[in-house]
Amino acid sequence: MNALREELAATAARLIVEDGLDYFTAKRKAVHQLLGAGAHPEAQPDNDDVQAQVQLYLALFHGDEHPRLLWNLRRAALRLMEEFAEFRPHLAGAVWNGTATAHSALHLLLFSDDAKAVEIHCINRNIPYHVGEAPHFAGKQPVERLDFEWPLHADGVSTKPSTVTATLSLYPLKDERGVLLRASRSSSKQAERGTLQAVRALVAAGPVSTNTEGVQL
Repeated sequence: MNALREELAATAARLIVEDGLDYFTAKRKAVHQLLGAGAHPEAQPDNDDVQAQVQLYLALFHGDEHPRLLWNLRRAALRLMEEFAEFRPHLAGAVWNGTATAHSALHLLLFSDDAKAVEIHCINRNIPYHVGEAPHFAGKQPVERLDFEWPLHADGVSTKPSTVTATLSLYPLKDERGVLLRASRSSSKQAERGTLQAVRALVAAGPVSTNTEGVQL
């Protein structure tokens, strides 16, 4: 990575951690801050570059509190996956890959040929939700998404807010076959999504340093 690309990635990472921006917005704002409005550098960082810088930023500036924050978010994700276990949940995003911040949501992919069954489950469990759309992980047509607030039971720590945003992306069963394919292409790279079993293993391991953890599926 050249110097400009690395600096842009580092600036975007700071904006993601401290301001809660998404990757696209953070990269655009980083370009604006470093190069000025209207700049379009050829060597822009990709999401992998930014993710690596987020991980480094967390280790350097939030190393004391981040492991427990991440663990509490993963505990919340595990409870959410167990709640929706019948729909074959997979955890994705920052809570799974270890770059979660206080702004991060829980992103689950659910698989069922009856998407309404997920909504009925929410209604029966008194979980108020909002319906939207999410991009398909394989670049196909967008899928239905349910958003709601989920309890964040921090272990022995006073945490505000006491809930975390949960996002459920609803896929047909046939799409589950491809949910882990990208990870299998490189045995040295962590899977992009985790099964219920994998998340249980992470939670059982307890709080761990961001720069030492890694899960291979």
